[in-house]
Amino acid sequence: MDEILGKFVDNFARLVELAQSGRHRVQAGNQLLTTLTEHLGVPAESVSVVVEEIPPHRFVDADILMADLAGEDPGFRLAGIGGGDQRHHQSLSDMLQQSLMYPHFPLAQPDYTNLAVGPDEQRQAVALGLWLFSHEGSPIGVLQRDAIPRYGRQVASLEVLAGSTDNAARFLSEFRRRMQHRSVLKGQVISLVMGEYGPSAAGITFHARPTLAGDAVVFPAGLLTKVTDHVVGIAEHRESIKRHGQHLKRGILLYGKPGTGKTHTVRYLLGRSDGVTAILLSGGSLARISEAAAMARALQPSIVVLEDCDLIAEDRSFGHGPQPLLFEVLDAMDGLASDADVAFILTTNRVDMLERALAQRPGRVDLAVEIPLPALPERVSLIKLYARDVPFSPDAVEAAAARTEGTTASFARELVRRAVVAAALEGVSVADRHLGVAVEDLMADGAALNRSLLGSGTDGVPSK
Repeated sequence: MDEILGKFVDNFARLVELAQSGRHRVQAGNQLLTTLTEHLGVPAESVSVVVEEIPPHRFVDADILMADLAGEDPGFRLAGIGGGDQRHHQSLSDMLQQSLMYPHFPLAQPDYTNLAVGPDEQRQAVALGLWLFSHEGSPIGVLQRDAIPRYGRQVASLEVLAGSTDNAARFLSEFRRRMQHRSVLKGQVISLVMGEYGPSAAGITFHARPTLAGDAVVFPAGLLTKVTDHVVGIAEHRESIKRHGQHLKRGILLYGKPGTGKTHTVRYLLGRSDGVTAILLSGGSLARISEAAAMARALQPSIVVLEDCDLIAEDRSFGHGPQPLLFEVLDAMDGLASDADVAFILTTNRVDMLERALAQRPGRVDLAVEIPLPALPERVSLIKLYARDVPFSPDAVEAAAARTEGTTASFARELVRRAVVAAALEGVSVADRHLGVAVEDLMADGAALNRSLLGSGTDGVPSK
């Protein structure tokens, strides 16, 4: 009898333990609902949630700003939400309503993600976290979420709870005001990239601002000054120009054969535009022109660079109907106010294929500049530039330049490189003869394809 009673006591004790552990799980699952209710002073499930969507490229700005706003309350708290993948598929309102019947959302540690804030700097941003703090004396709860395309979330968001909708509106008004004036993107050189889930899920890459001296850009006299004045000079004299009622918005088209120095010119202009936001688009990212224009307007003074714009702005007569991206480019350029300090720099190898409305209409592109093939004096300067650490004689440089008529700046650079490589393979010092042999090789009849790949303007016939 005693043995039976002992077993009963043991079993009953285990039953009590199981019941207590289940109650603990229920209490833990109710933490989200009970914590928000205690913080707001009203039943959290009865409060309307106000959602503020954040573009993915501004999420790091929102994270910095939320930390500042919450930090103004010394007693602020940041918590995470458990519950597995359900938390990613449900809104804060859904989680609160579900917690009334099925407590599945305990509090946990916040989720974080590393985001770039510069070429060589990152920030650990809150990817999923609940901010609890007071704003202007009123309790506020904000669920901060990053965009997660694999869960169907194409944009980041803030889900705001307050004791009254007026309190939520005041907080969001202050949040938006600060977002308009602060961004880690301002003054940076960035490129927009296509993401795995399409343009809306794409990110941003930061680049170090190029540093390129003026003597590293070899053009005919006056050409670089003309380009620089239009892009940089107008920005430097913006107040005087605005005072006289003239517009700041401007567009410049750089055209010419491949390898003549269009991208080189862009790098020089970016180096001369310290503190100016530069947004670079090329290839597939040209599809993000509307987003780039909106960013440029918000982060001005700005430069938007569209490389190889003939890919999206071909003359409609060559295709099978209107090109949607062409219209986006035109709308983006036309949509900016005249006093917007935004410069569009377009580059193309095929100016003949450009839509006339883009290339000729004032207000879209108001300066078109051909980057020509270098003449003899420029070819001499280019070889000297790329051979500044190589002891070629002046006569050898002059002879090489004379024999490479119709070639580009890229060709001159490759010419010097081949001479240096040939000497290295022989195990001897670089000499004039290596430069002569490089000229012979690249200008030979059989090297027509090489010249074409290097951007040579020749037709395959060596220069006489």
